[in-house]
Amino acid sequence: MLNDKQQLERLREIAAPVCAAHGLALVDARFASEHGGLVLRVLIERLETAERPEVGSGVSLGDCQSVSRDLSTLLDVEGPDLLPGRYRLEVGSPGLDRPLLTPQDFQRFAGREVRVRTSRAVAGRKQLEGVLQGLAGDCVKLSLGEQELVVPLDEITKANLVFRF
Repeated sequence: MLNDKQQLERLREIAAPVCAAHGLALVDARFASEHGGLVLRVLIERLETAERPEVGSGVSLGDCQSVSRDLSTLLDVEGPDLLPGRYRLEVGSPGLDRPLLTPQDFQRFAGREVRVRTSRAVAGRKQLEGVLQGLAGDCVKLSLGEQELVVPLDEITKANLVFRF
């Protein structure tokens, strides 16, 4: 039996090529418990191409259905070692408040407004909102008005893009 971390790693190894086969990228895959049942949430986004330079745009309902169908088949083949018991698969777009999960995300979305939650206070706060300036080694650089902050990646518990209408 796989532990939780191994289970998620294996799940992502299976899901990423399924997404790529549909011209999409895997943003995240994780488990949640809802109403006493296990939910497997898979977030996908459109791959950036020369014709479509806007990253993350245009995930359709058909894209979600296709990935869900193909991923479900592969997960059935993996059997109970990966997903023991019943679960519900949900495939969707990360949305306008897309989570930032990898160092590449923090580099790719430099210049965008972000909301960051940290495990310990940085400049007296655990929740920061500002403009992402990219990475400096293992740290995320943020601009909060006139203040520039450097936050270690391993202290970030949650980070999302901010969308304003």
